[in-house]
Amino acid sequence: MTRPHHPYLDRPGAERPGPIAFAHRGGALDGLENTAAAFRRAAALGYRHFETDVHATKDGRLVAFHDSTLDRVTDARGRIGDLPWAEVRRAEVAGREPLPLFEELLEEFPEARWNVDIKAAPALVPLVELIRRTNSWDRVCAGSFSEARVARAARLAGPRLATSYGVRGVLGLRLRSYGIPAPVRAGAVCAQVPEAWSGIPVVDERFVRTAHARGLKVHVWTVNEANRMEALLDLGVDGIMTDQLETLRTVLTARGAWH
Repeated sequence: MTRPHHPYLDRPGAERPGPIAFAHRGGALDGLENTAAAFRRAAALGYRHFETDVHATKDGRLVAFHDSTLDRVTDARGRIGDLPWAEVRRAEVAGREPLPLFEELLEEFPEARWNVDIKAAPALVPLVELIRRTNSWDRVCAGSFSEARVARAARLAGPRLATSYGVRGVLGLRLRSYGIPAPVRAGAVCAQVPEAWSGIPVVDERFVRTAHARGLKVHVWTVNEANRMEALLDLGVDGIMTDQLETLRTVLTARGAWH
């Protein structure tokens, strides 16, 4: 199966095609995940693909943040979906960095590609509307653990929106890799998966081959050890999401694959 190449999968500034390096939450290990400061650091290291998450506030503002509540990483408390942006904006990650709106990140990093996990249903329509309003079709890939959620985003936005598979889509692809007929959604551009789930391997040569036969790229999360990065790249995966930004850059540079 062939499908049109989506510009989201390009590597801005790269001289040749190659695996994509994703800064997971901007590089989560320094405690400033999903903040503008984290993404600035990633950009300074040469990253051009960023992974983030979005939640909608009570008044519909789209916040780049992983958890449903502010409790774990900020100096505030409460569920984002229950709070207005005027209150959420006062929270600070690690007590020093504000939470960004996703729109602000799109504006500050105009060359970046964004892999966006739609963490809850109320964020879906605001995300599609934001992408439409800012004409960011080439810069955003929408994903979610919920296949129904990301499929709805694809229906609302149409083929201009790059999407990945949710859990059900990945399961279908995995079953197909074993020759078992299973439904998979048409139109996705990539399968974004962990190496394993609940101890069961997901990414192997069979899975990568099946995805590539369908014209899908395989992006693996979240890989922080150099030896695992090397093994996955040897399998032919098309991208790696990491918190260890320097480690992935070093691995790709040694392979002549850093842009």
